[in-house]
Amino acid sequence: MADRFELRWLQNLHDRRRLWAALAVVGGLLIALGSLTPGSEMPSNLPWDKANHFVGYAGLAGLIGLAGVRLPLTFLVAVLFGVAIEVAQIPVPGRSGGDGWDILANSLGAAFAVVLLCGLRRGLLRPG
Repeated sequence: MADRFELRWLQNLHDRRRLWAALAVVGGLLIALGSLTPGSEMPSNLPWDKANHFVGYAGLAGLIGLAGVRLPLTFLVAVLFGVAIEVAQIPVPGRSGGDGWDILANSLGAAFAVVLLCGLRRGLLRPG
């Protein structure tokens, strides 16, 4: 019983779907803004590019999943958004759009978030 009480705050946080949906839209806009900014306007001291992709798309998929979207669809939406951004980057000066390694990093980040949410949901929905 103590375990269920300790998870109640997490369940309440998980159930705020409108908040997560709004944050997912903001997250997607921020990813698009950062991804479509010309290379000459980007800071030169950003950490490793693939880590940025992984973290950005893990965050986006996490927010989409918390918004109540089924997890397989969450993964698909995040990956397709990443592919669309990579294609949109092609004509942006100083950016290497269409990079398969970026798409892979995006996809791995989205998959990580989906697996994490799957575990979270199993823990919250476990009868107890």
